Amino acid sequence: TRDPADGLDELFRGDIFEQIADRSCAQALKHVLVVVEGGQHKHFDGRMRALQAAGRRQPRHEAVQLDVAGQLLGKRQPVPGLGRTDAGAERPGTPQQLADAIAEIRGDEFLGANVTIPHKEKTVPLVDRLTEEAHATGAVNTITREGKRLVGHNTDVAGFRVALDRLVGRQKMPRTAVVLGAGGGGRAVVYGLIAEGFQRVVVFNRHLHRAEALVRHFGRSAAHMELRAMPWHESIIEAELAKTKALINATSIGLSGDERPFPAELLPPDLLVLDLVYNPPTTRLLRDAEAAGDTTLNGELMLLHQGAAAFTLWTGKPAPLELMQSKLEESRAVGLEGSDAAAEAAAGASAAE
Repeated sequence: TRDPADGLDELFRGDIFEQIADRSCAQALKHVLVVVEGGQHKHFDGRMRALQAAGRRQPRHEAVQLDVAGQLLGKRQPVPGLGRTDAGAERPGTPQQLADAIAEIRGDEFLGANVTIPHKEKTVPLVDRLTEEAHATGAVNTITREGKRLVGHNTDVAGFRVALDRLVGRQKMPRTAVVLGAGGGGRAVVYGLIAEGFQRVVVFNRHLHRAEALVRHFGRSAAHMELRAMPWHESIIEAELAKTKALINATSIGLSGDERPFPAELLPPDLLVLDLVYNPPTTRLLRDAEAAGDTTLNGELMLLHQGAAAFTLWTGKPAPLELMQSKLEESRAVGLEGSDAAAEAAAGASAAE
């Protein structure tokens, strides 16, 4: 019943994370601590309302989330204080439903939303203004409000930069890369590689026309380098991997089941391999890469930092990164939930591609 703006730190360091420890901490962080999903996507934790409200010093708020399963966790009745309410979920299965869902965010009861697979690119024309990175990538993963106007951001870019720096470590930053996937995540990756000064980037996608569209989108910003789209054939992938220094998987392959994007024998040694998939923590691709003698990293760091950036945009508060990281590690140690959500995400990503 207290003003949540006065208790932000206490909420973070109190029992709030215990409320999500038995769900999927990784998913909660993905959703930037606004919506906590239960196994059936039905439970909304009132504590998250308090965190969201803290950014505007209002004691009551509602939250909206376009989650990895493509669901809109819809508008609830306001919950005073730190109570909990249960609600069902709607599915924005058509462009009009997605547009209607995002239009609701214009109301004063919302601070914004997080957008994930498969809505990132489709959200671009539905907001009033794009930040530089959202415009450059052609994808939106975070929405904030300016009065009644909606602003689209892309915090995936910031998350990817941190992950790339960690992967490279003390080595010299490479200048060539192969990217798997041409969706919203792939666009953030390619933009980050261009900004980092890479000289040659090859993009593979199951549907070649989507990779070609990505290359066209970055035509001007990539004029100084070689950015190419290539068909998803094993012989071509093998030839390109032999010439590159970094491999980034920005597809959903590995998110559901023990699948790999291509046979293990295609991987040469001494690659830098980043898989944006974070659950499971070690995908089949990463295991294959480690066996081949490559340096590997999963998507947890990118997840953490894109979420932290979005949290700050909503609340105006710095995200407690160390605490978020430690709770993510604790959750992983006891086993992450979310197999159903992972399967739905994979299905949504497949449809998007």
